[in-house]
Amino acid sequence: MDVRKRNRVRVTGREGGPVVMLAHGFGCDQNLWRLVAPALEERFQVVLFDHVGAGRSDAAAWSPERYFTLDGYAQDVIDLCRELGLGPVTFVGHSVSSMIGVLTAVQEPALFEKLVLLTPSPSYIDDGNYRGGFSEQDIEELLESLDSNYLGWSATMAPVIMGNPERPELGQELTNSFCRTDPEIARVFARVTFLSDNRADLPNVTVPTHSARPSTPSDHRCPDDSSTQRLHTRPPERGSYHRAGAPA
Repeated sequence: MDVRKRNRVRVTGREGGPVVMLAHGFGCDQNLWRLVAPALEERFQVVLFDHVGAGRSDAAAWSPERYFTLDGYAQDVIDLCRELGLGPVTFVGHSVSSMIGVLTAVQEPALFEKLVLLTPSPSYIDDGNYRGGFSEQDIEELLESLDSNYLGWSATMAPVIMGNPERPELGQELTNSFCRTDPEIARVFARVTFLSDNRADLPNVTVPTHSARPSTPSDHRCPDDSSTQRLHTRPPERGSYHRAGAPA
């Protein structure tokens, strides 16, 4: 398998510079980084890729058996690092890719210089004093809604997740990204994303790690506070839990 084709890999920026690998989250692709990558390319060699099943990756490489857990995506990242042979990389993961980065760094720490985790969520489900932001019932309702009408769910949810109602073009862009994803793949990835619990993996990370989340929660709630309409919130405790578990 040609992993460059499988994940539609693009390498840009300063040849021989420190390597930064940018990994997108659920429903997105490498286009997510189009405004970020140019700012990095002067100093860094930048690696962009699509998770299998997203963007212009090789959809034929996707199978529910391999990608039934985040471990399949973590193995893809390991494959990419080895194939590219670029040395220790700084891995920047957004949303669910934060935990993909964690799993990868636990398995192969020598491949990484550091992790940068943007809005990381070790688990989305509340558990005792841990606040993931959702109850189990919330998540089941969210997944049932997605299963029953993925395109309708995408058109409704993308603007809510994005926030920024003063810039509706951003919500439309995310809607288009969601709708480009094969519904079957999206359903499986959604279950993997929202039902995974990686809290036990955090203490096993030995790579220097930085996490970041929005400075304030989004104010843009819909009137009906259902599970799907709360998907865009990022409870502060999730980032705090991660910082307590991984080395700085």
